[in-house]
Amino acid sequence: MHEAAALWFRARTSSAADWPVDRLVAAKGDTTVSVVLPALDEEPTVGVIVAGVRELAEATGLVDEIIVIDSGSADRTAEVAAAAGATVHHRDDVLPECGSFAGKGEVLWKALAVTTGDILVYVDADLTDFGAHYVTGLLGPLLTDHTVGMVKAFYDRPLLDVSAAGGGRVTELLARPLLNAFLPSLAGVVQPLAGEYAARRTLLERLPFAAGYGVETGLLIDAVERFGLDTVAQVDLGQRTHGHQDTAALGRMAATILHTVARRVAPDRRPWSTLTQFTRVAGEVVPVSTDVDLPDRPPMLTIPAYAATRPTHA
Repeated sequence: MHEAAALWFRARTSSAADWPVDRLVAAKGDTTVSVVLPALDEEPTVGVIVAGVRELAEATGLVDEIIVIDSGSADRTAEVAAAAGATVHHRDDVLPECGSFAGKGEVLWKALAVTTGDILVYVDADLTDFGAHYVTGLLGPLLTDHTVGMVKAFYDRPLLDVSAAGGGRVTELLARPLLNAFLPSLAGVVQPLAGEYAARRTLLERLPFAAGYGVETGLLIDAVERFGLDTVAQVDLGQRTHGHQDTAALGRMAATILHTVARRVAPDRRPWSTLTQFTRVAGEVVPVSTDVDLPDRPPMLTIPAYAATRPTHA
């Protein structure tokens, strides 16, 4: 491991068990916390997660608001989330003057415009084993150490992964080799693509948000580039169970992440903008191309409607 990564790993890695609720309640003070769930067709799971976050909020006061950003669901995701206690916004209704793009990066970016918390905790809406430690673990370093600006989760992911302690297929086959090769100081990040992470608003609003599934990688790279490696910490949350995508979908995800990294490490060498995959239709093999070179959303502080709501000292 790169020396800087090894030093960071030892200094900035903790476990959810290191952050008991009473310690966090004592440290929270007047800091406000928003839990955000990006959701697309997650009717079976979103309500249980929202209810779990609401229970934590009511029991401890650690969470001040629960926001679900619906990315255009065709099922009852929005209704189930609202019934469970979340405030629900449709992607297209947030900053309508900016238009809307498909993909995860868009809803995470727009969440900044409809939340009020000093800290945002992002939790994927497809978890099937949510526990309060998903929130408390991520809050721990942020509430107790003012030098931490972003906290990434990591966890075991049973089922198809090569190593239970490793990442998913896209992490192990693309993201980790790519980051180790071009940004070796990030080699200590156990799961750079983890969908569960938390960050201070003052950090997030100053960073671009990559489109689609490139968003987690882009935020990690940009946070370290702008604020330094030690602004990031990581917390072991134990085990994560969720739905898995097919190989072709993972290929599109990987291509988006590749473009996100390439824009940051080699901006003068733009990769080809489409990914061509193949399917069989009526016995014939047919090429199918997908645009994977999607634009980043700019830092939210550059959006006039948002900037006007922020104190000048932020």
